[in-house]
Amino acid sequence: MRTVWCAIVVLVVAVAIGADHYHPDVKFNPKPTDNNATEQNPDYWRNEAKEGIEKRLRRLQNKNIARNVIMFLGDGLSVPTLAAARILKGQRANHTGEETEMFFETFPTVGLSKTYCLDAQIADSACTATAYLTGVKNNYGAIGVTGAVKRYDCEASTDPSTHLDSIAAWALAEGKDAGIVTTTRITHASPSGAYARVANRGWENDGAVIDRGFDPKMCPDIAHQLIHTDPGKQFKVILGGGRREFLPQNFTDEEGFNGLRRDNRNLIEEWAADKAAKNVNHRYVWDRSQLMNLRDNPPEYILGLFESSHMQYHMERNRQTEPTLAELTEVAINSLKRNEKGFFLFVESGRIDHAHHDNYVQLSLDETLEFDIAIKKAVEMLGEEDTLMVVTADHSHVMAFNGYSVRGHDILGAAEEYGHDDIPFQTISYTNGPGYRKPVNNTRVDVTTEENYKDLRWMTHAEVYRDIETHGGDDVAVFATGPYHHMFTGLYEQSQIPMIMAYAACIGPGLHACNSAVLNHLLSLPIYIIAFFVLLRGFQH
Repeated sequence: MRTVWCAIVVLVVAVAIGADHYHPDVKFNPKPTDNNATEQNPDYWRNEAKEGIEKRLRRLQNKNIARNVIMFLGDGLSVPTLAAARILKGQRANHTGEETEMFFETFPTVGLSKTYCLDAQIADSACTATAYLTGVKNNYGAIGVTGAVKRYDCEASTDPSTHLDSIAAWALAEGKDAGIVTTTRITHASPSGAYARVANRGWENDGAVIDRGFDPKMCPDIAHQLIHTDPGKQFKVILGGGRREFLPQNFTDEEGFNGLRRDNRNLIEEWAADKAAKNVNHRYVWDRSQLMNLRDNPPEYILGLFESSHMQYHMERNRQTEPTLAELTEVAINSLKRNEKGFFLFVESGRIDHAHHDNYVQLSLDETLEFDIAIKKAVEMLGEEDTLMVVTADHSHVMAFNGYSVRGHDILGAAEEYGHDDIPFQTISYTNGPGYRKPVNNTRVDVTTEENYKDLRWMTHAEVYRDIETHGGDDVAVFATGPYHHMFTGLYEQSQIPMIMAYAACIGPGLHACNSAVLNHLLSLPIYIIAFFVLLRGFQH
C-alpha cells in the first residue's frame, strides 16, 4: 500500500511541476571513454555517415551467379540479442560497447523476416526450418512436410505428396555438394530441415517414434533418414552433436554414454559401410584432434559427432576435445569447395537458443559472438564474388534490454536506476522463464545479492515463471552479402529466403538469375538485331 501511495505522490508532484511523466529526468554519471572528445564534434558523425554511404555504394549490387551458398542460422538470435552481443564484444575489448559492430552486421544488405507457422503465432525451430530451407510454411513441430501434415500425424506424413525438398537437395540435383554444421544434435530441428520429412521434430531416434505409438518402419526417425535417405545420405559434410541418436541402447560411445536406439542398429557403422561400398574416401571423427588432423585435406565424406547430445557451450567446452563453430565451418568449406560446380552449406549456432531458454544471458551472448567468428572465417576463405552468404535467425526470444543506464555500463549487470520499489533490476531480463524469483514478504528479490550472481549459469530474473523460457513472435533480421545480396532487403515471409538463395544460384524451382540475365542481355541488344532473329525464326516455321 505504501508503494502505491508513493507512486501517486510522485505522479501528482510531476504533474504539478509540468514534468514529463513518461520520460522522467535521468541523472547520468558518464564514464570517461576514449571516444568522448572526438564524438562531441559534429564532424565525427558526418564523417561516419559519409563512410557508411561510400561503403554502401561500393557494394551496391553483385549480379554474379552464386556458385556457393552458405546459410548461417543463429537459433533464437533476436534483434535485442544482436544489440546486447555487440555491446559485450566491445566491453570485452575495454570499449564502451554500444559503438561496436559484429562482423556480419557490416554486410551490405539487411532485411526482416516474419517467422510464424501455419498454425502458430509464435514459431518453433521445426516449422521455421521448413520455411527457410524448403520455401514452404508448415505446422508447428513438423519438418519437411506440407501444411497437410499436423504434428504427430504419422500416417499423413507417409503421403509422398506432402514431402518437401530442401535447398540442399536442389543444390545436389545440379551437381553441387552439400553439408550441414551445427552445435546442437545433428538431428535437431534446424539442421534436420535440410534432409528430413517427419511429423514430429522429437522423433530423432526410433525409440521416440515407438513411444508415441507408431512404427518406425512406417515413419522413419530423423537419424535414420539422414543416413539412409536422400538428400541426407549424399551430404559430403555432417558435423555436430548427437551420437546417441545413431547408436543402440546397449552400445557405449567413446565418452562413456549409451545410445538411445531400440532397433539394435549402429547407424554410424552403417554410414561408413555405405561409403565403403561406394568406394569413396570417408572418415568418422568424434573429437577435435581427429577433426583438425583433417582440416587441410578432408576426406570426400566426413561425419563428425562430437557429443552424445548437444555440443558444449563455448565458454564451458573442453578445448582439447570440442571444436569451435569456426573450426567446424573451416573444415566444411575446405571439403566442399573442391567441387567446381559449388556447394550449399548450412551452419547453425544452435545453443544461442538453449541459453535463452534457461535465462543464461552470458552464455547466449557468447554463443552469438562465436557465431560471428565462424561467419568471418567463411568470408575470409571464400570472399564475396561468387559466394552468397545469408545470416538470419529462425525465431526470436523474450529477452528484454531495458533501463536508463549510462553508455558503457556493464551489459551483464544491473541497470543504474533502481525500480520504484528501490530494488535493482538487470539491464537484461526475460518476460518469462526459470529465472523467476518468488517475492519475499511481498517484496521483489534483489538478485544482485545472490551468491552466484553473474556466474555463467546464473539465471537473470524473469517476470513469469516457466520451466523453460518461450520464444518470441517478433520479426528477425536477415543479413546478406555476395551475389544478389540486395534481394534480401525489405520485410518478407521467412519462406522467401531459400527461394531468393536459389534465384541467385540458379537451382531449384521458381525464378532464376540465369534466366533473367539471358533476358536482360537480349533486351539490351539493338532493336534491328532482335528483329532479325524474330524474322529468322518466322522463316524457319
